Amino acid sequence: MPLLLATHAMATRFELVLHGDDAVHLRAAGEEALAEITRVDALLSAYRAESDIGRINHEAARHPVRVTAETCRVLRRCLALARACDEAFDVTVGPLVRLWRTAGQTGRMPPPDALEAARGRVGAALVLVDEDALTVSFSAPGLSLDLGAAGKGHAIDLAIAVLRDAGVTSALLHGGTSSVHTIGAPPEDPRGWWVGWDGPGGGVHLRDAALSVSAPHGRVFVVDGETLGHVIDPRTGRPVQRAGAGVTGPSSLLCDALSTALLVHGAGWTEPMRTRFPGYDGWAGEAS
Repeated sequence: MPLLLATHAMATRFELVLHGDDAVHLRAAGEEALAEITRVDALLSAYRAESDIGRINHEAARHPVRVTAETCRVLRRCLALARACDEAFDVTVGPLVRLWRTAGQTGRMPPPDALEAARGRVGAALVLVDEDALTVSFSAPGLSLDLGAAGKGHAIDLAIAVLRDAGVTSALLHGGTSSVHTIGAPPEDPRGWWVGWDGPGGGVHLRDAALSVSAPHGRVFVVDGETLGHVIDPRTGRPVQRAGAGVTGPSSLLCDALSTALLVHGAGWTEPMRTRFPGYDGWAGEAS
């Protein structure tokens, strides 16, 4: 029988399935892996005032904020991914997310000047990371970071590393309905773990790989009678209207970032993604 463990962090439920002969060892490894996710949540959550990201958002426009080396590394990686994804993935999109959240609450489109002002506060170039001093600062006021799925992906990558270090050879870890990472295969299917999705074939066998799915329909709101999704295109400042996108590859963090970028760009970006990120593949649905 598989061992099942779960925890709640990053505003989602993480579930872990483990196979092995030593139940005591499996449980210890699984609990350590889930504890790593909780630790990362406390470090990178935008909704915790005391987290590194929370302190950056509150103080970095006034002075450099000292953070952990891990936060610096993750943030530098995310900012570099923004450039590699042609700005379709951007952890500085917070001002636009807030603007459209308000629009959803009022049911009215944002004024054009408010939209332009929010767009002016979005961009990887506006965040300054000093890995020697371990500080982060903003070059303009009004910025905010939200690592979102990338932060979740980082936590999953670390949890999977914990399991591998403990000698676990068969495991599946998922965060919500959007991120999955596997080790090996379940005993009943050597091809890997079967994960259903809305993409080609209705699912995929994952073996020692990650999958991330991005879709705008998970959280929707109505503005001036139009139903809009929660994923914002950082380049236009407007919600993305596509059915969804999915990416598979070795890293959950990268899959999360790339699935967001592929959703924003559309199917035409699939080949550039494969070229720039060897080992990653994906699909994107048509505009809805």
